[in-house]
Formats: sequence, structure tokens, C-alpha cells
Amino acid sequence: MRSVTQVVVEKGESFESAMKRFKKVVQEDRILSEVRQRRFFEKPSQLRKRKKAAKQRKSRRTTRKAQMRQY
Repeated sequence: MRSVTQVVVEKGESFESAMKRFKKVVQEDRILSEVRQRRFFEKPSQLRKRKKAAKQRKSRRTTRKAQMRQY
């Protein structure tokens, strides 16, 4: 289970700066992207298909970068 994201507000710190820090932590933890993914149920076959496509994109990107370094 994941821990709850929280930001401790220092004494004398403005609400805006605390909110800015909180938004940064949420973005770093990729919470919103996970919420968007879990918004609707995804069948296991669709999940495998999506992960396989992502893996292929990543491998294509890394091989392309490796080829560019050779020149």
C-alpha cells in the first residue's frame, strides 16, 4: 500500500507556497497519471497490449539513440 502524499506547512509559510510544493510532490509521484489510468476498468488483455506497445516504443527509441551515437 502506498503512503499518503503530504506536505508539512512551516510556520509563517504562505498557503500559495505550500500548495506549490504539494503540486510538485504530486507530479513527481505520478499520482494524477495513475488516477487517469484507473478511471475506467481495463481488461487484462488490453493491459498486456498497452504494455507491449510501450515496451516496443521504448526499445525503438533506445536503438535509434544508439545508432545516432555511432555516427
